[in-house]
Amino acid sequence: MAMIRVEPVEVRVRADWFDGRPREVTLHGRRLRVLDVLGVRDESAAFPVVTGPRTLFEIETADARLQLAFRHRSRRWTIEGIESHEGYRAA
Repeated sequence: MAMIRVEPVEVRVRADWFDGRPREVTLHGRRLRVLDVLGVRDESAAFPVVTGPRTLFEIETADARLQLAFRHRSRRWTIEGIESHEGYRAA
C-alpha cells in the first residue's frame, strides 16, 4: 500500500519536550500513540513566504502510518498523508 496524500487536516499532537518529535496524535477524538518516527524532513531553508517554514515527520502508529507537518509560523500540526493498516478507517 502507498501513502495517500490528503488535504491538510489539523490534528492535536503531543510532542517530546526536548527534541520536538511527536509522541501522541489525536485524530477524530481518537488517541494514537506514536510507535516510531520513520523520518524527519526540515524545510526551513526553502519554503513559500505565505506559509512559512515547516518540518515533516513520517510516523508509525498501531493503526496507520502518517505524514505530519508542523508549520513553524502558525505553530500548527496537520496530517498531509496517510497509509492505513488493515481494519483502520481514517474518516
